[in-house]
Amino acid sequence: MSGNTILYVEDNEMNRKIVRDLLKRTKYQLVEAFDGEAGVAKALEILPDLILMDIQLPKISGMEATRRLRAEAATAGIPIIAITSFALSGDEQKAKAAGATAYLAKPYSPFDLLKLIRALVPEA
Repeated sequence: MSGNTILYVEDNEMNRKIVRDLLKRTKYQLVEAFDGEAGVAKALEILPDLILMDIQLPKISGMEATRRLRAEAATAGIPIIAITSFALSGDEQKAKAAGATAYLAKPYSPFDLLKLIRALVPEA
């Protein structure tokens, strides 16, 4: 893939649309997966530059998907931003313990997300 590929693992179409629209005018290329298992498989297949990982996912959780990606040599170093709408005390620590590089609670400003993406993977 290019040097700007982002994998977004999210089961909610509305959330995916927001990120799709946000990245439309950037040089980032967005690839989507709809559940944790598909997210892990897609990440191993395309080796994206960054992963946006929802925590509440069907099949396997975003936490478990993150742990699996960290356990694979090919994906161990890819930055992962954990995103959750059920931000509870301690969730950020749990996400980081699972291997997330950064953490964002919904609702978030799309511009804050873009700033975080650019900080981790500058646009080429």
